[in-house]
Amino acid sequence: MNRRCKQWVMLSGLTMLSMAATADTSKYPAPTLPEYKHEFDILKRKVDVLSMYQRLGDVAMIQEINITSLPPRSSNPTALGAGNPLVFPAYTFVPKALGNRKAPLLVFPHGGVHSNFSGVLIPIARELLEEGYVLIAPEYRGSSGFGRGMYDEIDYGGAEIDDTHAARDWAVENMPNVDGSRVGILGWSHGGFHALMNIFRWPGDYKVAYAGVPVSDLVQRMAYQPSYPEIFNHFIGKSVQEDPMEYRRRSPVYHADKLQTPLLIHSTTNDGDVHVMEVEHLIAALKAANKKFEYKIYDNAPGGHGFNMIDTRLARESRREVYQFLARYLKPARLE
Repeated sequence: MNRRCKQWVMLSGLTMLSMAATADTSKYPAPTLPEYKHEFDILKRKVDVLSMYQRLGDVAMIQEINITSLPPRSSNPTALGAGNPLVFPAYTFVPKALGNRKAPLLVFPHGGVHSNFSGVLIPIARELLEEGYVLIAPEYRGSSGFGRGMYDEIDYGGAEIDDTHAARDWAVENMPNVDGSRVGILGWSHGGFHALMNIFRWPGDYKVAYAGVPVSDLVQRMAYQPSYPEIFNHFIGKSVQEDPMEYRRRSPVYHADKLQTPLLIHSTTNDGDVHVMEVEHLIAALKAANKKFEYKIYDNAPGGHGFNMIDTRLARESRREVYQFLARYLKPARLE
């Protein structure tokens, strides 16, 4: 992005903020705080996307696509258009050095209850592109920066998992550089949760998976994350006390017996977001089911929840371990 473009983006954002601050609000009803939040999230996402093109555009061909998945929730199932599929965005990344050759695909869902593909994921995407992977990053329902409608469609552990799998299917069917016989999935935190739920539900569709500091047990999580009960009550309509089986259904730990895909799990004892006890519960469940997998629990790794997503020696070494694990099953041709 050249300097003039950067200045235009900054000035546009400042102009919008200035207009919001100086407008004659007596003529119009004042928007609620959530409406302001979504407008700012949309603006922030546009800046993040420009940054993504700037930081990855030299090594990748990038596209934003729109694909379909399970229908959104509807308060009126007989309304015109009710039952139509949800349309949601995703980003595709194809290494420029790949040419016309085929390569393995990595499905790369972002973390966060309400977040999007940006920030610390961009340098990791660059490393994966250099390893020789094609990437698809789904902005599944509940993602932020796409307006209130998408945000409110959050379905944690439900239809959002179908969205990520729909992105996988779209890439295999529509991207000429993708070798459909070599598909993996990786993610951190809520992205790791997506990776786990995808391989448990569709084991034949993935050759390998990595789950970094993954959310693993929603029943347990409700007890120590103060924001989670309110979030889940919003879209499930019942608390964990009222319907514990629904929370179990949405938790990877209770599907451990379904593992068939090679899996690597990382956690750290000082994770302040996904407590290590959650991941230990998952590991214990996989062992009890006699499943073959690999894992490592780091001891007080600097960075806590994001310990191997940052720019430290330990983080780089940990990511190298991840890439070596993925390559064992997907066999990319490293692109220099």
